[in-house]
Amino acid sequence: MVSILGALSRIKGDVSAHLGRTAVEEVCRELDHSWRSGPLDPAATVALFVRQVAQGNVSCERVRHLGDELFTAAAYCQARQRLPLGVLRSLSKRVCDAIGRGADDEQYRWLGHRVHILDGTSFSMPDTPELRGHFGQPTGQKPGCGFPVAHLLALFDAKTGVWEADVVSPLYTGDVSNTPQVHGAVGEGDVVLGDDSFSGYAHVALLLQGKKHALVPNHHRRLVDFTPGRRHLRPGGRNEGDPKGLPTSRWIRSLGENDQLVEWFKPAGKPRWMSDEQFDALPESIVVREVRRTVRRKGFRPVTVTVITTLLDEKKYPADELVKLRMSRWGVETDLRHLKTTMKMDVLRCESVEGVKKEVAVFQIVYNLVRAVMMEASRRQQVGVDRISFADALGWMRHARPGDELPDLVVNPYRPGRVEPRDVKRRPKEYDRLTKPRRELQKELKKKGKSC
Repeated sequence: MVSILGALSRIKGDVSAHLGRTAVEEVCRELDHSWRSGPLDPAATVALFVRQVAQGNVSCERVRHLGDELFTAAAYCQARQRLPLGVLRSLSKRVCDAIGRGADDEQYRWLGHRVHILDGTSFSMPDTPELRGHFGQPTGQKPGCGFPVAHLLALFDAKTGVWEADVVSPLYTGDVSNTPQVHGAVGEGDVVLGDDSFSGYAHVALLLQGKKHALVPNHHRRLVDFTPGRRHLRPGGRNEGDPKGLPTSRWIRSLGENDQLVEWFKPAGKPRWMSDEQFDALPESIVVREVRRTVRRKGFRPVTVTVITTLLDEKKYPADELVKLRMSRWGVETDLRHLKTTMKMDVLRCESVEGVKKEVAVFQIVYNLVRAVMMEASRRQQVGVDRISFADALGWMRHARPGDELPDLVVNPYRPGRVEPRDVKRRPKEYDRLTKPRRELQKELKKKGKSC
């Protein structure tokens, strides 16, 4: 079977070897999954699934033309259903680990640390009772007029863009709720970036428990005061005689202008996403660093940034470097755009919960294979991996054949501070939005004698 996996064998580290027949059958045996030999055995099904997603998540009918063997779309669909979700997740982890081993150079670290970015997003899927019941739909939609939407919490490597871990959950799930499930992909001493929803006491304390670090913006409802020796609210809330506007953290010492160490106290209330055992195991207080800087960029208004971090050494981690790293968090938006727009993950095809999770696992495999291609091109072309075009790497991977040499890929121009409006230039078709179930509208049209 002609496959993109053969072309990727020329990439340094040969990450595609972790998707070959030997690797797939090894994982199946580890998970006690039995199978029969044939044109749609697990190895062939995985290879076709990878090609299906790489080609833009085309329909199962189109997949018939991607293989050398003759099979029907229904047979391929059934082969995907037989393939356990655990097999795809295990293969995805193997690919991710292989890329991680090849990205252990200092160029992929920040001041000696690996850096990860946490962020949440969503994607849509077919309107079936099972998916509606599990994932839910956006509020305000009438029955039969919308689609189920899932929440995705994803963890990316900040330097390489590799998608390291994720949790798929119902739409109305808070970003921070699933963080304990992705912390396993973060190593000791690593730094986790995120938005202010990840800046709560519980999340930061959990990272410290695992000997990991946090660098997050200050939550908009938390008061930060850099006055040396200032007063603070004692644990347990406001006490008689305490003036209004006091921070809840205890000042420890100043590290410089708008740079200080403070003590956070464990809140009285447990977050809903934590178990009682997890919450009880948290320390009664933690020490964090608060830094505030005004960022000035050419062509933009100055913006004041306040960050919270567990990196306490002001000499090893200068305040300006912390703020600079925090500002780089926006790169995750580009990673998500590659997934949802370039790779078309914004709308999935499967009609079952397990099928949707399988699709996500294969998207992770394909996305990381593209990242492996970009890292190899970066090494050969002597430019940063973030400058290599994701779309060009994906395009080469789609059409490359076994033995093809990786050509020079498109290098995106360096445009610091670039900003684009979140507006669409191309106008949509001038059709009304669906406000009633389709069958009801079809009946109304028939009554009026109009063609559907």
